[in-house]
Amino acid sequence: MTSLLAPDALAPQPLDHALALPARFYTDPCASALDAAAVFAQSWQLVCHQSQLAGVGDHVVGEIAGLPLLIVRSDEDTLRAFHNVCRHRAGPIASCDGRGATSLRCRYHGWTYGLDGVLRGAPEMGRAPDFDPAAIRLPEVCVQAWQGLVFVATGEAPPFGDFVAGIDARLGPQRSLAGFEFHHRVGYDVACNWKVYVDNYLEGYHVPCIHPGLNSLLDYRSYVTETAQWYSFQFSPLESGADLYGSGEALYYFLYPNTMLNILPGRLQTNRVLPLGVDRCRVEFDFYYAPDASAEARARRARDIAFSDEVQREDVTICQDVQRGLASGSYEAGRLNPLRENAVHHFHELLRRAYRDAAGHRRHGGA
Repeated sequence: MTSLLAPDALAPQPLDHALALPARFYTDPCASALDAAAVFAQSWQLVCHQSQLAGVGDHVVGEIAGLPLLIVRSDEDTLRAFHNVCRHRAGPIASCDGRGATSLRCRYHGWTYGLDGVLRGAPEMGRAPDFDPAAIRLPEVCVQAWQGLVFVATGEAPPFGDFVAGIDARLGPQRSLAGFEFHHRVGYDVACNWKVYVDNYLEGYHVPCIHPGLNSLLDYRSYVTETAQWYSFQFSPLESGADLYGSGEALYYFLYPNTMLNILPGRLQTNRVLPLGVDRCRVEFDFYYAPDASAEARARRARDIAFSDEVQREDVTICQDVQRGLASGSYEAGRLNPLRENAVHHFHELLRRAYRDAAGHRRHGGA
């Protein structure tokens, strides 16, 4: 870890002379633990859509940086997020998503918690001296609903208002994300570090080379990328046939560190990039569409799903090739294109700051 956090690559870099992160941040066996502690445990993470938590007792399970989580609607007005780890002997409170639960019961020994996380029952513990169920509760983490999406933070994440500042105004009432309906999820297991996939997402520089189909729909000359404090967004005029998206604007938001919102006319697609190891990740795509049960809408959705899969498979191939290049021993940090890779630079600067904070924590005696 000490060599990974050597200061040579951690100093802030101006965009016009910036280099990419060195290969070791994508290949070093210690990089996964560093990212879990310095990045994922200190950020907002997309976990689900509010429609999955519509009724009291509805719940979803997830994991962030190795910490199992359980998100539940505890009453009509409240969402809560708990550690999905029983306070008895670390069994799982829930193993899968569910609907309408009246309590949360550990399947290991049957300890049962209320929807508020307080222990309500512990079989055969009545004779244990000084045992007070009301004093035992599941650890709770921050949860925030926004634009129909649910985020959680397990550590000291930025204020959520700062995290999404300006997005609502940019979308406007005509493009509110809350009105979409969940359609389905697709996942891709990719043999690359999670940051390779994010880097690739953050620039349209590769579109003419890697995505001929997508390039035919976008106006590359008008493709613009802008950055904010905690996110970046790319947008381009869109020229597709009425049988796909029609005309309008393609808008791609990246919310640090691993969430993407792909917004096209009539469609929202969310991406989560989940680390599985230093050289593996899983990318989960959730598709949402404007309510429309017509045959024409169903046909457009089918074409959208097929086209999305085509683009993702092109991305998977190049990301895996890049990971091999990073691991080859040949690569030295390359110069970024200030015009086309400003969002990559923005992402790397956020990572450098997180890594500097982690290095300072270690110097001052932290774990």
